[in-house]
Amino acid sequence: MNELELLEKSYRELCSQGLSLNLTRGKPGSEQLDLCDELDGVLEGDFQAIDGTDVRNYGGLRGIPEIREIGGHLLGLSPDSVIAAGNSSLQLMYFTVDQLVDRGIAGPPLGEKSAISAICPVPGYDRHFTLTERLGIDMINVQLTDAGPHMDKVEELVRNDLSTSFIWCVPKHSNPTGCTYSSDTVDRLAALPTLRNGNPESPFYVLWDNAYAIHDFLSPNLELDCIDQRAREHGTQDRIVQFASTSKITFAGGGVAFVGGSDAVLDSFDDYLFPMIVGFDKVNQLRHARFFGGSEGLLEHMARHAQILRPKFEAVQTGLAETLGNRGIATWTQPTGGYFVSLDVKPGLASTVVQLAKDAGLSLTPAGATFPYGNDPDDRNIRIAPTFASLPEVESAMDVLGTCVRLAAARQENG
Repeated sequence: MNELELLEKSYRELCSQGLSLNLTRGKPGSEQLDLCDELDGVLEGDFQAIDGTDVRNYGGLRGIPEIREIGGHLLGLSPDSVIAAGNSSLQLMYFTVDQLVDRGIAGPPLGEKSAISAICPVPGYDRHFTLTERLGIDMINVQLTDAGPHMDKVEELVRNDLSTSFIWCVPKHSNPTGCTYSSDTVDRLAALPTLRNGNPESPFYVLWDNAYAIHDFLSPNLELDCIDQRAREHGTQDRIVQFASTSKITFAGGGVAFVGGSDAVLDSFDDYLFPMIVGFDKVNQLRHARFFGGSEGLLEHMARHAQILRPKFEAVQTGLAETLGNRGIATWTQPTGGYFVSLDVKPGLASTVVQLAKDAGLSLTPAGATFPYGNDPDDRNIRIAPTFASLPEVESAMDVLGTCVRLAAARQENG
């Protein structure tokens, strides 16, 4: 048998096994969720925050002090520069873009412009793209490098295309490549709004989604430069909006989300939120603050997450290396934290690989999901999400995925 025939045989054998494997979404696994079971009952009938607030009552739109301290640690900000909200940072991002368009944040509404577009590093986070498209904003792709967005291209767009109004950033352990932005990239991003100083009616914003700020699973932890500090050096702090949450730290649907920024940014949020909500769930905020007991407890908790996640990511790297290494048909990232591995196959094959995997019992994120409009122009990127599956399932999934990539490449080569 030639290689193609051997691969076809191996693939048929996989399809006959009745597998049911799923690597589609970056959700915490059950073992990770079990780490937070003590959240329930942690208050023990004591509902008073450190400032004397009874968290069972109305009020406190910006959140209680002790949870804002946690948010400040995640975002590199003082607690006074953070709003602690409900369970969803994505909701806060939606609020932000909606404000930018209709009301403005420390500047004129973007909706007054003849056209609005967002700069989207790719491959990137599909929910950013869905949100942006839903609000009727065009998206412009810019390559995501190992150091962050391709800044020469980003700066060119900000200078020359006044429709560009903001950029999405996942600066540490980025979704899906796992890259962490370099010091130079952070500084250049913080300086972007200065490129519009000659056009005050067309401000530019940086939306900083630091979803994986403390999600390291290899030591030493990677350090990310503080964009707020860089922004203040450039005088652009009113154009930076930061986000984080505990959604992959405690309970995915029952955590606390944070938005941070300058006084002008938070004042805009107060004004936006005031007619909408009297206050977020302060009981949940207090139980999270008590559960962690401060920033040190938060980091100790994340070390326990790392012990669970590390073997799964090692299994991905081992499996890909064994099945695809030194074949010239695929490359992949080797993150030190976060929730994903990004796999690039030969151009034109990602959709085929995903379909082959599905037919063999392995569900993957749809090809194209990591690009705006679900359109990967080269049809080559596949996001691998190993966190939710068990370790044996991850190992089996890598065997299936490797076979599918090799089979698709062999079929392409043989016409």
